[in-house]
Amino acid sequence: MNDKNDGGDMLFIQGLFGLAIIAFIALIVIEKRHPYRQFPQKIYKESFFTNTTAFLVNNLILSVIRASSLFFVAQQFASFGLLSGLDNGPVKWLLAFALFDLAIYLWHYASHHNDFLWRFHKIHHSDKGFNVSTGFRFHIFDLLLELIYKSVFVVVIGVNAYLVLAIEVVELFFIFFHHANIRVRNEQLISQVFITPSLHRTHHSTLRAEHDSNYGIVFSVWDNLFGTRKDLVPENIGLDLIEAGNYVQLFSLAFITELKVKKLWAWIPKGK
Repeated sequence: MNDKNDGGDMLFIQGLFGLAIIAFIALIVIEKRHPYRQFPQKIYKESFFTNTTAFLVNNLILSVIRASSLFFVAQQFASFGLLSGLDNGPVKWLLAFALFDLAIYLWHYASHHNDFLWRFHKIHHSDKGFNVSTGFRFHIFDLLLELIYKSVFVVVIGVNAYLVLAIEVVELFFIFFHHANIRVRNEQLISQVFITPSLHRTHHSTLRAEHDSNYGIVFSVWDNLFGTRKDLVPENIGLDLIEAGNYVQLFSLAFITELKVKKLWAWIPKGK
């Protein structure tokens, strides 16, 4: 990728995004015809509607912000950072991608272990179903905080804006893939390198001891390296006491902690 070839770079990124959308549609068809796990139709419909609404609303808000922040920061600071001295080419692209994926792994880990970040990230885990649209289920503040983190990382790494956008689109494809409710051939072998649906399904377990694992987005090697990998089949998906049937409820859940809900339930008289 070359800064002098902005038009070609943008066409390349648009092509990648188009492929990601095609993959999203294909995964919907596959999981409808051959689902790994059957969820009640009511849960699936509520999940899909809420998640796609979150995607539309969040991206209407974030589109302008992303264009004026992450892209702008990358354009301004491409000549600084760890990889700025490397010539544009496969080596730089692969290093940038690996470092970016590691950075998101660390952010994801922090989102589970920091109470303030978990307040917003738990919205993603509130889905009682598990399907490709779950990859859209995020609180707007979760995305905004992650955007700030990514902007700082872009300065540290020092790569051009088009490469950053290309990495974002590739990550989006993997988000669709590992949220899909499908069976994958040779998944145990593939999961030694990449995050697969079975690994990420564990990450959406109702049990905290199980969902605090498998934080990778693309590469599973980070979980192997840092000891956060778990291979198991969760009994239930979603979070206890946390539920949302539409976008307004989804947004509001970030401001209602599980502790408050438990206290509220304690006030309700119990029958004999």
